[in-house]
Amino acid sequence: MVKSCFKNPFAKAISQSYRSLLTKSIKRIVNTTSTGVDVEIHGWVKSVRMQKNDSFAEINDGSSSRGIQAILTKEQAKEYDFTDQQNRELQADQVEILGKCDAATYPLQKKHHSFDFLREISHLRPRSNTFSALARVRNGAITGFETFFQQNEFLHVHTPILTASDCEGGSKVFKISTDCSTSQQQEYFDRPVYLTVSGQLHAEIMASSLSRVYTFGPVFRAEESVTSKHLAEFWMHEAEIAFITKLDDLLEFTEECIRATTTHVLENLSTDIDFFKKWIDKSLETRLESLNKAQFIRMPYAEAIDVLSNSKQEFDFTPKYGTTLKSEHEKFLANEHCRAPVFITDYPKSIKPFYMRVNNDGETVACFDLLVPKIGELVGGSLREERYEQLESQMIENGLCLEEYQWYLDLRKYGSVPHGGFGIGFDRYLQFVTGIDNIRDVVAFPRAVGQCRF
Repeated sequence: MVKSCFKNPFAKAISQSYRSLLTKSIKRIVNTTSTGVDVEIHGWVKSVRMQKNDSFAEINDGSSSRGIQAILTKEQAKEYDFTDQQNRELQADQVEILGKCDAATYPLQKKHHSFDFLREISHLRPRSNTFSALARVRNGAITGFETFFQQNEFLHVHTPILTASDCEGGSKVFKISTDCSTSQQQEYFDRPVYLTVSGQLHAEIMASSLSRVYTFGPVFRAEESVTSKHLAEFWMHEAEIAFITKLDDLLEFTEECIRATTTHVLENLSTDIDFFKKWIDKSLETRLESLNKAQFIRMPYAEAIDVLSNSKQEFDFTPKYGTTLKSEHEKFLANEHCRAPVFITDYPKSIKPFYMRVNNDGETVACFDLLVPKIGELVGGSLREERYEQLESQMIENGLCLEEYQWYLDLRKYGSVPHGGFGIGFDRYLQFVTGIDNIRDVVAFPRAVGQCRF
């Protein structure tokens, strides 16, 4: 057995303090500490219920949806109000108030608050039960995705936020400019630069050496859509896989990724998921449980258009071959027609980005969108065009400057291999597992057109 030896007393003090901090969360105390043991907790007093001789304070530090109840003297609790009781409690020997709260003006009163109202106080809404539960689910979902990719021998790589390329081709991008003086603006870089819309192209660079890579980070779209599923800034999990030759293999891997992550969330955050089942979406339990039971359906784009055209559903936008599927079309296919997650594959190349591999018919590309009930599109992916001449031709068709993208062509020139990948809209995934309708309510500080206050 090897024992640690601290030659630096200061380092020893830091280590002891750090270790002590790690063992103080209310979640850990409730789950591991025996009764009759002295403990110290730090947290926020959610509320206090006053009785004749004693008072009961609900204290929570954010580590769990369930806080802990402390029995206080009337003097200790005189500045607070009502709380609910809990099945495990502390007998308080000493209470120190670190920061007072003006109960009369505090916006988060003990009553129901609408999401619209909470969005107006984004600096305070993490203190609400809904958003503290959401933060834990968000953290758990990140861990679920990370665990899945690591178990499948993917390397986590970082792709740049500032980029000179528009991966999606035609996306509305945020252009970067620098005010170098009081009288004029000029480019800081030697060319136009934008906030990234995707890390895919750079992930392809890394995969051409490392085989399997993934990235997780913010991406930006300057779209003016004011809908329940659009943001100007959102987060994406993106994966890139070398030596993959069949679209079916990519579909199977994507399905496994979503199932494994959702299982992780359900197993490790059951208390928080139960909160969303009870208060946010009564159908959530059925939808999440069916995810691991239902078969992910596969449907070519042409068949999807036929299904939509022959349905008795009235759409605001008429489904037509050669046009993109609208949100109402996606939800109909997942919610009504399939009643399960569905992969829509093989879109016309005219409505998809230049990098997707052209199928043998010369008209469609080997790609997919995964549509899930309630949300619509959750994942998008494709095999990438690894053939130099074909990729060059598609770039010309899409009006791209070959000189600007020569580095991307070089990946095909110097040792190209078949490869493919996908991107998962992480915030939309959170909508799926929590039942929250508006994407602006699963992000702590949402950025959308006209919205960048906090």
